[in-house]
Amino acid sequence: MKSGQNNNNSVWRVRGAYFLSVVSITMVLIMLGFIALMLFNAKKLSDYAKKNIGFTVFIQNNTKPSEISRLENALELAEYSVSAEFVSKEQAAVEMKQELGKDFTKVLGYNSLPNSIEVKLKPEYTSEDSIKVIKERLKRFRFIKDIYYQKSLVAFINTNIKKMTVVGLIISVFFLMITVSLINNTVRLSIFSKRLLIRTAQLVGATKRFIRRPFIIKSIFSGIISAAVSSLVLTGTVLVLKENFADIITVDGILEIDIFIFAFGILITAVSGKFAVDKYLKLKTDDLYFEY
Repeated sequence: MKSGQNNNNSVWRVRGAYFLSVVSITMVLIMLGFIALMLFNAKKLSDYAKKNIGFTVFIQNNTKPSEISRLENALELAEYSVSAEFVSKEQAAVEMKQELGKDFTKVLGYNSLPNSIEVKLKPEYTSEDSIKVIKERLKRFRFIKDIYYQKSLVAFINTNIKKMTVVGLIISVFFLMITVSLINNTVRLSIFSKRLLIRTAQLVGATKRFIRRPFIIKSIFSGIISAAVSSLVLTGTVLVLKENFADIITVDGILEIDIFIFAFGILITAVSGKFAVDKYLKLKTDDLYFEY
């Protein structure tokens, strides 16, 4: 009776250890998936930060409407432009009145603001060098009075995006190393409890390949289960976030990330399982009681 009870307890301990192993690997793969998602969405985050970068073209007061329309169309169709919107001097006066809280035209006695065109730039043209090139091109329109853009904002956004990209890559590499280490230790710990069984199989004449096979298969199976759960959690989270943050979250790369998680989970558990078994195959019997 006691023997049967002990066997049942032993089975539950093994199952519990296996379950904890799968949970541990799953949690690590989920975190790795979110890091991969962050890298995959880095460009979209960058584009989102740059979406308000643009410049304003101020037009001389004596310019004909046909010339203004020609310039607006040219800016709208330019390869660097997302949009080009004409702002009349009257509209600009109304907007300034709303910002200042008072009508400045009554103080001056006239509207001193020029007609203008607001241009929003594509992300790849938001560097200061690109804007300078665009300004040079627009000099052919002699009725342009001035071209203005916020240099400090452009410099701030571009500099910080570069810094964030570098920091993100460093964190990703560091976390990848931690992930490999954690999964490797988890697999080794699960095989550690079977080290005496490995030695027994050795003593009865089983080949190394024969001994390795069930442990590697079980490790791979753990990787598959963990990767499947991780992919479901990651995909579900992305779909929920997409509803609220459509501008900065994309589902385009989720399939690639899921494939990466599956491949990584299977590969690292298989390799870790092989090395863990090989270690105990090489140890002396006395060392099995002390060596982890």
